[in-house]
Amino acid sequence: MSRYHETYAAWKQDPAGFWAEAAKGIDWETPWTDVYAKVEGLDRWFVGAELNTCWNAVDRHVKAGHGGRLAVIYDSPVTGAKAQYTYNQLLDEVATLAAALEDLGVRKGDRVILYMPMIPQALFAMLACARLGAVHSVVFGGFAPPELATRINDAKPRAIMTASCGIEPNRVIPYKPLLDQALDIAAHKVEACVVFQRGQVAAELKTGRDHDWDGICRVARGFGRKAGCVPVKATDPLYILYTSGTTGQPKGVVRDNGGHAVAMKWSMDNIYNIKPGEVFWAASDVGWVVGHSYIVYAPLIQGAATIVFEGKPVGTPDAGAFWRVIAEYRVSALFTAPTAFRAIRKEDPEGHFIRKYDLTAFRTLFLAGERADPETVKWAEEMLKVPVIDHWWQTETGWTIAGNPVGLGMLPVKHGSPSVAMPGYDIRVLDEGGHEVPRGKLGAICVKLPLPPSCLPTLWNNDGRFRKSYLSHFPGYYETADAGYMDEDGYLYIMARTDDIINVAGHRLSTGGMEEVLAGHPNVAETAVIGIADPLKGQVPVGFVVLKSGVARPAAEIEAECVTRIRDKIGAVAALKTVVVVPRLPKTRSGKILRATMRKIAGREEFKTPATIDDPAILDEIRAALASKGIGV
Repeated sequence: MSRYHETYAAWKQDPAGFWAEAAKGIDWETPWTDVYAKVEGLDRWFVGAELNTCWNAVDRHVKAGHGGRLAVIYDSPVTGAKAQYTYNQLLDEVATLAAALEDLGVRKGDRVILYMPMIPQALFAMLACARLGAVHSVVFGGFAPPELATRINDAKPRAIMTASCGIEPNRVIPYKPLLDQALDIAAHKVEACVVFQRGQVAAELKTGRDHDWDGICRVARGFGRKAGCVPVKATDPLYILYTSGTTGQPKGVVRDNGGHAVAMKWSMDNIYNIKPGEVFWAASDVGWVVGHSYIVYAPLIQGAATIVFEGKPVGTPDAGAFWRVIAEYRVSALFTAPTAFRAIRKEDPEGHFIRKYDLTAFRTLFLAGERADPETVKWAEEMLKVPVIDHWWQTETGWTIAGNPVGLGMLPVKHGSPSVAMPGYDIRVLDEGGHEVPRGKLGAICVKLPLPPSCLPTLWNNDGRFRKSYLSHFPGYYETADAGYMDEDGYLYIMARTDDIINVAGHRLSTGGMEEVLAGHPNVAETAVIGIADPLKGQVPVGFVVLKSGVARPAAEIEAECVTRIRDKIGAVAALKTVVVVPRLPKTRSGKILRATMRKIAGREEFKTPATIDDPAILDEIRAALASKGIGV
């Protein structure tokens, strides 16, 4: 039997007592005066307490006698490099790097931007900043110089840490020229740049400002320098993470130290069911929130091993990449985006690669990042023979809003739903007037305040924008900007972003619901539906479908069948008359489909190519596909 219902009820009855009990899993330097308090009108957790997040992620395991336990596994199919670090070795790397940063003048409260690929040094840098009480801000490696410059101007870092290059399956991206351009553009002047030289590209170091990563660590080692952990307030920022694709003034999500550490520890025990010493793999990137929470901090706070994977679900070298890693390192649980599984399913629909590997250690697959369509979940369940858990959360929250807590005992899975609210989240579905809608009715998904530990307390240096962006539309609630409904059992269904709800002749329709129907076509691997302006109906939907590998049928036949499916499953009210087969969909590097950009192409609106796009050439393919149907021309 699941302990979920009694656990959720215990939180509701005594929120402060619930989180005080959860906080016993963390080492504190100074206890709190208040578990929760409003400070200058903003929600704060563990007020008055002091701790150090790096201590909780690294030192305490060594102190407890677990220094020989595996901490970090690095696997790079694009370079062939592999490495493993125990907690003892991780402590040595992090304490030495932190000492080298101290020597460059980095102190508690300073900001440090990290512009890094998926290599262990990215983790070392994040933990070294946390060790010193400095605030790190990871910018996805390879971001364009203007986007990087806006983040430099907003965070005002004392130092930037980077590598000479990032490596994609088919190209090497030199980072230093991009960083140099950003620094030229930025108004804020950075005192020091630390560059990790990779074998594929040697970066040119400029005299005065630039420092060789290995060189400064060698000097610190030569003097026997190792930095200790600097206690910080629980309410002090651990990091700033800028939401992807922002233009102009970026939106810097702030994560505090205390609430974050407590939520990470609680989630590893109760949601992911991972024990110390087990191997947990979040197949994401440190540039995204999943990488922060579940590549770096949560697994290490738990005393588990984490995997840094520099590769892709397909193409490095094939659709068996994930299964090879799971088998080789005896991975207990994998957390990845649904788009990764759609890519694997497209390339290997029969699961031939899965059967090549020993997956006996593998217990659970977790999906998040985009809506997990039921067809993909069912395919994964059938092929892997393990529970497939969809869960829903955001950059802003840092951990699960709604999920199926494996550690508390699984609840029944309902395909298409990320299940139920986690402790800390009082989820309500509201209409435009802020009133709760009946169960089963579509509305704006909101969370009754206060938000639980680890959720953003504000935006970096911009409390006003925080309130306007998240709290003003529905007073007393946090607006998720996701739309959906809740069923009679309290299961949540996330159907679209609120701006992806389209109004067809007065009917509010979810693009997610239409995508679910299209994904059920036996030849379809992936779908996206957008709404475009229509003089008669206000908006009408247009569907895009990517076919599974090996499908040789005429595209026009499949398009017609997809239109029929929508009419049969949703009804004529959907007014979906156009479906177009495309070779691929435009996505961010984290796998989110860029529907808003597709809408702008269809509507012939001006737009800026998103900084996070995986391959800008796909936008021309979408433009051509729409033009073939007489749209956007």
